[in-house]
Amino acid sequence: MTVHVATLGFPRIGAHRELKKALESFWAGNSSEADLHQTAAQLRAENWKRQKEQGADILPSNDFSFYDHVLDTSTLVGAVPEIYGKSEGTVSLDTYFAMARGRQTKGAEDHKTCDCGGHHHHEGDVPAAEMTKWFDTNYHYLVPEFTRDQTFHLASTKILDEYREAKKQGFNTRPVLLGPVSFLLLGKSREESFNRLDLLGNLLPVYAEVLRKLHEEGAEWVQIDEPILVLDLDNAARNALKQAYQSLTSSVPTIKLMLTTYFGELGDNLDTALSLPVHGLHVDLVRAPHQLDTLINKAHPELVLSLGVIDGRNIWRADLSALLDRLEKVAPHRNLILAPSCSLIHTPIDVERETILDPEVKSWLSFALQKIEELATLAKALNKGRDAVRAELNKADEAVKSRKTSSRIHNKTVKERAAQKDASLTQRQSAFPIRQKAQEEALNLPLFPTTTIGSFPQTKEVRQARARHAKKEISTAEYDAFLEKETANAIAWQEEVGLDVLVHGEFERNDMVQYFGEQLSGFAFTKHAWVQSYGSRYVRPPIIYGDVARPKPMTLDWWKYAQSCTKKPLKGMLTGPVTILNWSFVRDDQPRSETCRQIAFAIRDEVLDLEKEGCPVIQIDEAALREGLPLRRKDWKHYLNWAVESFRVTASGVQDKTQIHTHMCYSEFNDIIEAIAAMDADVISIETARSKMELLEAFTHHRYPAEIGPGVYDIHSPRVPSVEEMVALLKAAEKKVERRQLWVNPDCGLKTRRWEEVRPAIANMVAAARQLRG
Repeated sequence: MTVHVATLGFPRIGAHRELKKALESFWAGNSSEADLHQTAAQLRAENWKRQKEQGADILPSNDFSFYDHVLDTSTLVGAVPEIYGKSEGTVSLDTYFAMARGRQTKGAEDHKTCDCGGHHHHEGDVPAAEMTKWFDTNYHYLVPEFTRDQTFHLASTKILDEYREAKKQGFNTRPVLLGPVSFLLLGKSREESFNRLDLLGNLLPVYAEVLRKLHEEGAEWVQIDEPILVLDLDNAARNALKQAYQSLTSSVPTIKLMLTTYFGELGDNLDTALSLPVHGLHVDLVRAPHQLDTLINKAHPELVLSLGVIDGRNIWRADLSALLDRLEKVAPHRNLILAPSCSLIHTPIDVERETILDPEVKSWLSFALQKIEELATLAKALNKGRDAVRAELNKADEAVKSRKTSSRIHNKTVKERAAQKDASLTQRQSAFPIRQKAQEEALNLPLFPTTTIGSFPQTKEVRQARARHAKKEISTAEYDAFLEKETANAIAWQEEVGLDVLVHGEFERNDMVQYFGEQLSGFAFTKHAWVQSYGSRYVRPPIIYGDVARPKPMTLDWWKYAQSCTKKPLKGMLTGPVTILNWSFVRDDQPRSETCRQIAFAIRDEVLDLEKEGCPVIQIDEAALREGLPLRRKDWKHYLNWAVESFRVTASGVQDKTQIHTHMCYSEFNDIIEAIAAMDADVISIETARSKMELLEAFTHHRYPAEIGPGVYDIHSPRVPSVEEMVALLKAAEKKVERRQLWVNPDCGLKTRRWEEVRPAIANMVAAARQLRG
């Protein structure tokens, strides 16, 4: 039996970020809808051609998106909330972008993002739909919204148009469709006590119509993604899957379905998946290699197995020889397709574009195009024997060997330090009540102390100066003088407005992870390795390839300069180890927990140096702590244990009087509140303005022992909240938490806002705190 190679989805953004430029030009009114469609068509044509050239036999279509594939599914089935206008017929591009970005009155600012990658809208005509993380990746999807009386109809021909377009170019693709059950379960409803799965009966006829039309156009297979099969499912969800696939295969018996799962093991959902009347099943063998044997034993001999053997979420070259040792046992007896573990949208496009990356590090990397090549090598070896690809295998073996032994990866001192098991490394000297007294004496702050989260507006001037310095148009001395002026001005303004604990404003920092990664050993940075976060927002995650250490202090000079400008306490600002880990491409040759612990010791050194220089308050942000939660609840405890322990390593070396803050900016605290308390920070600031302090419930039920800064204004919108509004929020907070526990601060960093909004908002915030003290 011939082994084939498939891709499940390819990056949409273009090797030169063509999609971003086309979208932003269209949104700004500088190009037409026709121009946008033309760029999109060119990108798709290029993608199919490149994938074919790299050796893929089965190419996806409908994996392209102007913004997000889940939003595409909502528009496909006509699930458009009423605020965007009634959509009887086809959903227009204007409506699509209104759902994605909100629709604003002329001259209004586009929505902004907080420092930590969250997404919120501007108060314009209509807000953008809610956005949230796609499983445990750093990609965000637009959450479908359903009502009890929801109707569905075929409201977009995109999936058919793109199938036809590929066919004209000679590619008979396998269209990709988000499965009906995942689509419903990933959505939400604003109506109480109504089960989204009740809508399945209304939704399936639209799916059947899509499958029928695709078959009429000539499609033989459709890839239907049900990623919820790797989550904890109840019987209702399992029954919904059975109902859905029985209905679809009986309405359109002529088309073959490749049921696709990714991001984890099927586990207790394997039997459900195998009971569905589909022709193929794709499983993730990177996250869950152990599921292969059970799958082979239980799967019907006719079922086509698609094995996700190459990592679609990380950037390391695969050990092809080791993979072949496993696959050679299976290939002769089964109808196999080899594929990446998931869509390649989570990886950069082409490692060959990285011309300034260290050659040795580069030899260990594989981006989307290289991953397809790796799959083609494996398939050829299985179809024609290893000798047919001897040169490619030797090259892969070489890279694997060099990574195992390279001195730039392995640092004995770092490994030994991280392996220490001394309990005192994770324990503060005294319990919180004793520390609280020492800090009150040292800091002498009023009730309801005021502060900000850390960053101030990165104005056009700040960004221009950074770019000019990077291009060597201005000297380092000139750049530093510019930054000193910005910092001194920010401090003078904070004193004038009356804040109690000041920050230096972070004008020297590009990004809260990159800034630290660039100063730590074991990190590499790319020029072109962009990955989509959502819409036209792309990120270039750092690559952690080796043991991590801190060669020298990273933030000390800027803290010292800023503190010299004021007598008030000034916070030292650091990013925590778990967030640095979760927002990077992480080495896969040791457990993530070990890498995290190494980063923790590097940050600990910085904390102790800040304290030694007299820094009274040190904030260690863990924006992404919750993001790393495993998909299955049974795995949470293990993750939270090492994540919290890593945080404690960073913070536990200081004296009682040094106040440790942390900041988290997502909203679901209830289920991890014990872990948050176990971090043992002195003050935690969280995002609560939008939920009108409801999030504090978790902290009340748990009787959170330390101090809390519940955000009193939503920084994601340009509107300036009134003093009364903030007073009301603080009074609501006082009902849930004791007065002496409360701090007053914004929801998040102010990096993406404008000074014209920040100045009056912070002045009102300080006035609100004073009113409560009065």
